[in-house]
Amino acid sequence: MSADFLAAMAASSHVRMIEARTRLPESELRARVADTAAAPRLVLSGRFDLIAEVKLRSPAAGALKAPDEDIGARVRAYAEAGSAAISVLTEPSRFDGSMAHLACAAEALRGSVPAMRKDFLVDPYQVLEARVAGAGGVLIILRMLERPALRALIESSAQLGLFALLEAFDEQDLQLAQELVREYRPHGQLLVGINCRDLVTLKVVPGRLELLAALLPSGVPHVAESGVASAADATRLVPCGYDMALIGSALMQARDPLELARAMLRAGRAAAMSPCG
Repeated sequence: MSADFLAAMAASSHVRMIEARTRLPESELRARVADTAAAPRLVLSGRFDLIAEVKLRSPAAGALKAPDEDIGARVRAYAEAGSAAISVLTEPSRFDGSMAHLACAAEALRGSVPAMRKDFLVDPYQVLEARVAGAGGVLIILRMLERPALRALIESSAQLGLFALLEAFDEQDLQLAQELVREYRPHGQLLVGINCRDLVTLKVVPGRLELLAALLPSGVPHVAESGVASAADATRLVPCGYDMALIGSALMQARDPLELARAMLRAGRAAAMSPCG
């Protein structure tokens, strides 16, 4: 996922946004927002929580599930396991995602936990799209956009009552996250996550989650993204200061995703309750 990859994803996302605006002007989309029931709020346990992900394909791992995967059944299992939120990929070209998957997930969850739109968002219009589809949160990639565009996305999510997960990759991203959290934390529900994939090779970098943890901003939940695949990983990361983990490929590839999610929650919460946690 090189800088060129992020630039290409941003450009593709911009094209999708323009096409969507052509089909449905922003004024009409906002009218639909007014008629959309409020999404459930993100509620955390205060110990350790999961954002479980629906992802049919990964650029790093290839196809994870067939296109006819039962999205509804999967997200219900994730919620039953105790996940605090469900992340849904909506990027079509590299992740086989769609807005239909997000809407299906939100409908299947029936207000139990929020769905989060995970995509390469570049414009507040796409936050409105997420809201109309039933989402309760969005992912915002700090590395990909200039500060005014990031502010616009954060402000839009706050105005619509959505939580925003700010995704960082390195020290520079985390410095920006610190500044944005100070500016916007009073106005909306923010989380800050570290994605530990190398931006060139797409491989998980061992130890990066631990190395960067001390730079995470205070006062918001900290999310470990990528490289978390087992109960042992959850046990290892909680003492570093992580409150949550976003789990994608591991759950999509697991023979029993419900049991894996439960095992990770048990391990993480046990570590959080430990005197050394």
